[in-house]
Amino acid sequence: MIRVRRYVVLGITGASGAIYAKQIMDFLHQIPFIKMAVVFSANGERVFRHELSDMSFDSYAGMFERYENDDFNAPFASGSSRFDTLIITPCSMGTLGRIAHGISNDLITRTADVMLKERRQLIVAPRETPLNQIHLQNMLQLTAAGGVVCPTCPAFYAFPGTADEVAQTVVNRILRQAGLPHNEEYWGL
Repeated sequence: MIRVRRYVVLGITGASGAIYAKQIMDFLHQIPFIKMAVVFSANGERVFRHELSDMSFDSYAGMFERYENDDFNAPFASGSSRFDTLIITPCSMGTLGRIAHGISNDLITRTADVMLKERRQLIVAPRETPLNQIHLQNMLQLTAAGGVVCPTCPAFYAFPGTADEVAQTVVNRILRQAGLPHNEEYWGL
């Protein structure tokens, strides 16, 4: 089977749930036909280090290109680049709201704007509860614009026994939604 090269951007914002971004990076770096770039928001990097016991992106050096969130010269800030998918996980409600209202004030939101205008894949995975009316309206608006809202709601069909296994159920859904390889061992996902 011939695989088409995929160009994916992973945006990591300041919501809780760094484990989801870590699992996506751990899995996709093994796939030879995927080129992935990573962008952290300032709070995203702080939460990543905090939740993953001070683990830094440095452990992924050489696996992915990292871009600063204020680098509007990144290739995927333009619709003429080959990048076809943006996954934002975890996605803060502030980031989701800015995207839903067309506010491109950093690289993550600009890339989301590019994905929407070019009719490419934008998947946001918010981790927030409970949701207020503004959150819900923003999710509806983003969906109407062509984005996919994939909340980080785990599945328990396969009886996950560890936090990593619970998180993997969410990651599988995100990757499947993006049409990317995923761990198919989890029943029903």
